[in-house]
Amino acid sequence: MTDYVLAPPPTPAVPVEGQAAAFPVRRVLCVGRNYAAHRREMGGDDRDPPFFFAKPADAVVPPGASVPYPPRTANLHHEIELVVALKAGGKDIPVEAALGCVYGYAVGVDLTRRDLQNAAKDKGQPWDASKGFDASAPISAIRPWKGPAPQGRISLSVNGEVRQDATVADMIWNLAEIISEASKLWTLAPGDLIFTGTPEGVGPVAVGDLVTGEVEGVGQLQFTVTA
Repeated sequence: MTDYVLAPPPTPAVPVEGQAAAFPVRRVLCVGRNYAAHRREMGGDDRDPPFFFAKPADAVVPPGASVPYPPRTANLHHEIELVVALKAGGKDIPVEAALGCVYGYAVGVDLTRRDLQNAAKDKGQPWDASKGFDASAPISAIRPWKGPAPQGRISLSVNGEVRQDATVADMIWNLAEIISEASKLWTLAPGDLIFTGTPEGVGPVAVGDLVTGEVEGVGQLQFTVTA
């Protein structure tokens, strides 16, 4: 047994539908610009290999909790995403074997300090402060899954107004390809979450807004932005 000079921090976790036990979060990876219309919305129009960025595991906000408006931004954006929860991993996972690593799926929102991201892009700097801040990854309960990956509607509304509305099938890189590509960059493992990209329609949220996201067949996520 290892002794520590400080008490180890608690393991971030996400509830699992129908179970008392929770899903322990090891790492959060995110895919950028994985829907064609959103890629055009953000200034691109191609099919480059998927690119990834990361959030800390403790950025996860479990269902039922509010989300505080983060400091140092005046332009906080919502990005609805299908989230993959892994039960297995490895290196260089073949595409045809990738979905066998999936434990289940959840609905997530990648919150982004867009003004900080744009400033970082202009200077060629990393995105960490714009993407990996506290409480930047609200998520629904994980739905255990067997069979083909979800392909249905993905949507987000703010105060009842629909902002994002597409289908998971619109992804440029499908779920098996995303897992396979990520495994070429990292050794994936049980407990990893992958946010798989957002469709067009991203936009700002403000204090007091009620955000509702849904992925057909997977579930719904709802949270309020607080001061």
